[in-house]
Amino acid sequence: MVTELPHSRQFQVRNHDHRTGPKPQFYEKYFVQTLDHFNYNSMGNGTYEQRYLITDEHWKVGYGPIFFYTGNEGDIWEFALNSGFIMELAVQQRALVIFAEHRYYGKSLPFGQDSFNIPEIGLLTVEQALADYAVMITELKKQLGASACPVIVFGGSYGGMLSVYMRLRYSNIVAGALAASAPILSTAGMGESKQFFQDVTMDFEKIAPLCTSVIREGFQRLQELAQAKDYGRIQSAFSLCKIPTSQKDIHQLNGFLRNAFTLMAMLDYPYSTHFMGNMPANPVEVACNTMLSGSDLLHALKDTAGIVYNSTGALTCFDLYSLYVECADPTGCGLGFNSLAWDYQACTEIEMCFESNNVSDMFPAMPFTERNREQYCSKRWGVIPRSGWLKTQFWGDDLSAASNIIFSNGDLDPWANGGVRKTLSSSLIAINIPEGAHHLDLREANDADPASVIKARQMESDTIAQWIKMERQRYR
Repeated sequence: MVTELPHSRQFQVRNHDHRTGPKPQFYEKYFVQTLDHFNYNSMGNGTYEQRYLITDEHWKVGYGPIFFYTGNEGDIWEFALNSGFIMELAVQQRALVIFAEHRYYGKSLPFGQDSFNIPEIGLLTVEQALADYAVMITELKKQLGASACPVIVFGGSYGGMLSVYMRLRYSNIVAGALAASAPILSTAGMGESKQFFQDVTMDFEKIAPLCTSVIREGFQRLQELAQAKDYGRIQSAFSLCKIPTSQKDIHQLNGFLRNAFTLMAMLDYPYSTHFMGNMPANPVEVACNTMLSGSDLLHALKDTAGIVYNSTGALTCFDLYSLYVECADPTGCGLGFNSLAWDYQACTEIEMCFESNNVSDMFPAMPFTERNREQYCSKRWGVIPRSGWLKTQFWGDDLSAASNIIFSNGDLDPWANGGVRKTLSSSLIAINIPEGAHHLDLREANDADPASVIKARQMESDTIAQWIKMERQRYR
C-alpha cells in the first residue's frame, strides 16, 4: 500500500540544462514494499519503504496510460530529471507518470545503513526488484482507479534491462517496454571482454585518429615513470594529493584515468548536462582538443581527467581513492552507498568481465577475468558469481517468443554493442541512433539534438501509441 509519510513532498522539477518550457510537478511518495517476495519466512516477513515519484498533471484519470520508469542503480531523482522524453510523451498520451526507485539505492534502503551488511545485502537481486515494480504497479492501479489503464515501462541502461525483463516476466501487467541503451547481452556474459573499451576508444578515434594515439602515448609515458619508480614526477604531473608508493597506486591511477574517458564516451551529448556529474557539450571532442593542445602528455592526461573529476575547478589535487572506487564493474561503480549496491550486483547476477588490453584499445592492459571476478567477490561479499544466470533467467538472445519491446541504442555509446542492434520481429524493434550517446533518446528535446535522435523518438512515440491502442482493445 501507499504510505503518506510526513516527509512526502511535492517538487517542481528544476531546469538543469537551461531549457525552456514547463516542468512537471512530481510528488515524492513511499510505498510499503515486501522485503522478500520469494520466501515467506525470510526476515520476519518484513517490509520497507520504497520511494517513488508520481505526477498526474497530464493524466486523463482512469483512461490515460501509465508510464512507469523502472529505476536503476542510483537516486531516482537523477533519472526523473534526465528522462524528459517520457514527460513529453505523457502530454501526448495524457498519461500518469511514475518513477520507481530500485531497492538498495537512493532512499529505498531496506535496512537503512545496515542494508550493505551480510546477509542483509542478499535481498538485492534483479528478481526482487522486478517483483517490487510488479507489486507497486498492481497496487497503485487499484488505489488510483486505473485498472483499465495500459502500462508501458521505460528504462535506460540497467533500467532498460529491467524494462525488458518486466515485459518478459510480467507481460500480464506490462503492455510494452522502451529499453534505451540496455546491454542485455553483454551483461549476461554473451559479449567479448575487449568490446567495451574498444568501443570507448573508437569514440575518440572518430574525432581524430591522432587523439587516440596521443592518449595511448600518455599512458605509456605514465608506465615508463612507474617502472622507474619516479613517483614524485607522477604526483606532480597528475596533481595527486598523495605521492604514489606502489604498483597498487599506479593501478588505481590507471583506473581513475580510464574511468574518465569511459564517462565522456557514454555521456557524449551535444549539450552540457548534469547527469552523473557535470559534463560539457560534446565532451569527447573537448577531451581530444585538450589532449592535442597540451604541451606535456601527462599534464594533458590530467587536464582531460579533470573534465570529469574537476569540472568546477575547485579541487587543488586529486585523491585517487575517494574520487574513483575500483569494484566488480570495470566501467565504474560510482561512489557512496549506491556504489556498494552496484558492486554487489556486479558480483552476483550482472556479468561485466570487460578489460582493456592496449592492443584493441588505447588504455593500459588491465585484465579482469572470470577468475579475477570470483576472487574479488568471494573476498568482498562472500559470494561466488553465477555465470550465465541472467541468460538462463531472461532468455539471453533467444527472444523470439517475446513481443512489444523497443531496443534503442546510440552508435556513440560503448554499451550499444552489448545490446540488441537488429530488429527481431514486427514487435521486437531495434532503433539505432548514429549520433546518439547513452540513452540520449530518453532525454527531453533540445535544440542541439541530432536529426537521428528526433527521428528515433518519433518512431518510439508511434510504436508506443500502437501498443496502447492494442492494449485497450484487449481490455474491452
